[in-house]
Amino acid sequence: MSKPTSIELVTSVDDPRLRPFLPLIYTAWSDGEFSPEELDGICGVVAGYSAIDTDCQTALQRWLNAEHPPSPDELEMLRRRVAGWVAALDLPSDTAVADLGLAIATATRAEASVTDDESGALYEIQTRYGPLGPAPAELGTRIQLRKIETRQPLFDVDKLTAILDGRHHQVRSRVRNVLAGPQFTYPEQLENDEYREWVLSRARDLASQGLGTLAFPPPYGPGDPASFVAAFATLGHHDLSLLTKFGVQFGLFAGSIARLGTSSHHAAYLEAAGSLHLPGCFAMTETGHGSNVRDLETTATYDAEGDEFVVNTPHDLARKDYIGNAAAHGQLAVAFARLRVRDTDHGVHAILVPIRDHEGRVLSGVTIEDNSAKGGLNGVDNGRIWFDNVRVPRANLLDRFAAVDDSGAYASDIPNADRRFFTMIGTLVGGRVSVGAAAVSVAKSALTTSIRYAHRRRQFGPLRGHETLLIDYPIHQQELIPRLAATYAFHFAFERLIDKYADPGTDQRRLETEAAGLKALATWHALDTIQAAREACGGQGYLAINRLTAMHSDADIFTTYEGDNTVLLQLVAKALLTEFRQQFESMNVTAVARHVFHRVKSAVAEASPITIGTSNAEELKSASWQLEQMRRREE
Repeated sequence: MSKPTSIELVTSVDDPRLRPFLPLIYTAWSDGEFSPEELDGICGVVAGYSAIDTDCQTALQRWLNAEHPPSPDELEMLRRRVAGWVAALDLPSDTAVADLGLAIATATRAEASVTDDESGALYEIQTRYGPLGPAPAELGTRIQLRKIETRQPLFDVDKLTAILDGRHHQVRSRVRNVLAGPQFTYPEQLENDEYREWVLSRARDLASQGLGTLAFPPPYGPGDPASFVAAFATLGHHDLSLLTKFGVQFGLFAGSIARLGTSSHHAAYLEAAGSLHLPGCFAMTETGHGSNVRDLETTATYDAEGDEFVVNTPHDLARKDYIGNAAAHGQLAVAFARLRVRDTDHGVHAILVPIRDHEGRVLSGVTIEDNSAKGGLNGVDNGRIWFDNVRVPRANLLDRFAAVDDSGAYASDIPNADRRFFTMIGTLVGGRVSVGAAAVSVAKSALTTSIRYAHRRRQFGPLRGHETLLIDYPIHQQELIPRLAATYAFHFAFERLIDKYADPGTDQRRLETEAAGLKALATWHALDTIQAAREACGGQGYLAINRLTAMHSDADIFTTYEGDNTVLLQLVAKALLTEFRQQFESMNVTAVARHVFHRVKSAVAEASPITIGTSNAEELKSASWQLEQMRRREE
């Protein structure tokens, strides 16, 4: 028998006489398990019903010819034709092949009737070849599953939202509403310069809503640092270059002026900084020292004759590096430099140094170099800055904690140099709280994408049965659900940390330790979660439009800015060991021995499955019991 041409096959598909058998034809080939003998047997069954038209039997033999199977394109054409008919039919999801063919014939043939021979042949084939039971899903018997599926949540979404937003619900809602505006639609494939200008414009939009000044002291803002961090964290759901620009301008640059400056600095700069009419930089990091602020080498030397400070970069490795807002937009820098007065080095202080005029021209004595393209966050204009004996007025010293008077005398209310230094760089604590909280938002976004996808995408399943939703596979749940649970835990940990940060009565060293530890763990968690979410979405997760690859690139730097995570965990370890040491300082020998005995006894008890186990379900759910286990773990 010669192989039929595509024209002949299309003609046979369009022939109403063949329609009862079209689902059968597709199922036979898509199943892939039928031998040539079985295909011939199917044709033989049809031939046994003499009332079935001869042309119909010939067409069926051509479609089921094992020596000349249909091409993939021909099968796809057949699938589309059948699925198109089925889409208009209201059929149960488990409709059998025979019933599907008969339903199509009844609905589409002009005579709207099915002969006894047609139904008899189909039911005999279905009985003889049992695997031809339920019709394949791709024929459309589950056509509704090709649409977006939704499952009604088993909880009150509004109540959960209220719990998550907490006491900062108003500012979080406010930020979400602003981000929903059409101007905040994600930019696609912008060149770096265009991207930077888009980010600057959007940051100004945020400033116009008063979001940048939330932490500013009255009368320049409400003086609510907790609301500022909550707003910043909510921005973490959007473009992370915009998040970073927002943080550099309002958190680091303007925040330093607010926290390290006095009323004269506030009056001179905060209004312009809060509206972003004065873009600024936080110029701390140097190429040769990274985050080792204590050993920075930029100098600010007091010149009594001119009543000025002379700011200088002594050599190339002392240049300010990776400074946000430096490469394109910044006009004023909060520069951290060694303060030298009368040949005495008073350590690192912050001083305001103009770097551009209002027209964007770099000022004399200042050299700026673009850090250029990065692995992510390319909407942020990071750059390097050199100062060549730049002269600034004495009033530019941010002098809340230390001042130099017109006679050149240095004075501070904090006599201890170490304590003064750590007080002045306290701005880093706010940065770590903010970055960690934003990282949690990034993890939430990644999980939202991947979990929603897992409730819509089907893959594999029982033979000729429904394909299984990804979320119903235990291995898929194991990838996503523990990370979802951890993200909830980090969310509430940061809510507590934000409140501590905003409370002036909080023990500062304890706050620094918690901020360092949570920032490190949360940013690592975010990267791990984004990667798991990307893999859980397969190829769809690699599409730029779904943002997962951009999230990973942009959030990668979170692990090393505002403090390298490994170093931050060392800080935490040091704090815990210091507390441990202090427990012994007031003990005599007997007390130490008693303490060691109890620790050993506790360790032995914890190692025993009998003592640590519990059969009390209520106890396992008890917050106090869980907290006690956490304390034991910490110790």
